[in-house]
Amino acid sequence: MKIRTGFGYDVHKLEDGKDFWLGGIKVAHTKGAVGHSDADVLIHVICDALLGAANMRDIGFHFSDTDPKFKGIDSKLLLKEVIILIQSAGWYIGNIDSTICLQNPKINPQIPAMKTRLAQVMNIPEEDISIKATTTEHLGFVGREDGVSAYATVLIEKSNGQN
Repeated sequence: MKIRTGFGYDVHKLEDGKDFWLGGIKVAHTKGAVGHSDADVLIHVICDALLGAANMRDIGFHFSDTDPKFKGIDSKLLLKEVIILIQSAGWYIGNIDSTICLQNPKINPQIPAMKTRLAQVMNIPEEDISIKATTTEHLGFVGREDGVSAYATVLIEKSNGQN
């Protein structure tokens, strides 16, 4: 069996009056993330980590933020496409470990719903997805509530018979 790891990092500005999509669910908040798509920072880092592990470049290469067909797109659709890409090359997800950096709102209560939604989208067990949340103790753009960031690492696997 061959294994690889991948890493993803992303940041989105927060703005009043926008919907806030995080981990495939809509989170109640007065601010939402700004981006070309629905700006789901957690899904974006998972996509980047998976693509990187499979040596398939990054999310921007596959889904350009200058392409009008991706304007406002549901990031869950992008994640489904990433799964198809890596599986077509013989890779399967071993596990995902992620961290969301957000001062407010507190999202620990939403993490089980995020895990359920992401597991459905990727067709993997919830136990293979870890989502953690942290603040930055009021430091930096996250601490000022100007933005949200996230990190993800993934492990992907391929049978020995496939290269």
